[in-house]
This record gives sequence, C-alpha cells and structure tokens, in this order.
Amino acid sequence: MAAPRPLARIVPKVAGKALGKRGMAFGTLITDWPTIMGPELARSTLPQKLAFPPGQREGATLHLKVSGAAALDVQHSEPQVIERINAFFGYRAVERIKLIQGPLPGAPRRPKVQRPMTAEEEAGIQRAAGPVDDPSLRDALVRLGRAIHAKSGS
Repeated sequence: MAAPRPLARIVPKVAGKALGKRGMAFGTLITDWPTIMGPELARSTLPQKLAFPPGQREGATLHLKVSGAAALDVQHSEPQVIERINAFFGYRAVERIKLIQGPLPGAPRRPKVQRPMTAEEEAGIQRAAGPVDDPSLRDALVRLGRAIHAKSGS
C-alpha cells in the first residue's frame, strides 16, 4: 500500500492540467474573485485571461469581461482594481487591465420589446395563407407568420 501523498503536491498538477496555459495564478483569481473585488464588482465582472509578458510571472495584463452598465465604473477604478489584485497576490502580478464589454454568463437579458402587429400586417399574413385549402395547415402558416413577425420586431 502506497503512503498517502500531501494534497499540496497533487493539486498543482491537476489544476495545472485543467487551467492549461492560464496557470495557477489565473485559477486563484477565478476562485477568489468575489473576495478580491467585493460582491458588487464581482457580479458585473469576470476575469477572462491573465497574460504575462514572455518568460515573466509579473506585470500581466488582465483581460476582464465587464457588463455594459459597469464598464465605465470599472474603467475609472482601474488603479484600485489593480491594487486589490496585487495586494491579494502579494506582488505586482497585474500591471494593466483590458476591458472586454459584453454580457456575463448567467446575466439576465432584457426582453425584446415587441411592437404590436398592425391590421395591415395581420391582413397580409391572412392573404398569404388564404390560398391553402387545408384549414389546419392554413392556421399553422398564420401562426408561423405571426411568430416570424414577433421575432423580427418588424
């Protein structure tokens, strides 16, 4: 029976494979992001990549996905964000931040506001489906026309 191995020796190997080129620093950044940034900033941001200069382990550029509403706030607080990250790591791991604006995974999307169909549009759909003899097929085509209108917003 083999002697138990310390977990500290196994985790870097397993996590290193899972994180690939991103490395342990990025893994720590992801797992501790709410602690580093605080709950409010953590909800509107998500680290995407930590890019170090070739052959170095400090002075990285953090690629940070930011929800549209928070982008300006994060941009203005960039020095404080960098300071928080570096204080967490205990060295100048991050030198600058590159913002990537877009929706975050799991963020609620605003529903599209749909314009009601005009009488002319409804009549056009009815006219297009009118020549079809089968009533169930005609009804299905009318429903399809209405659904297409609703999706296109036109």
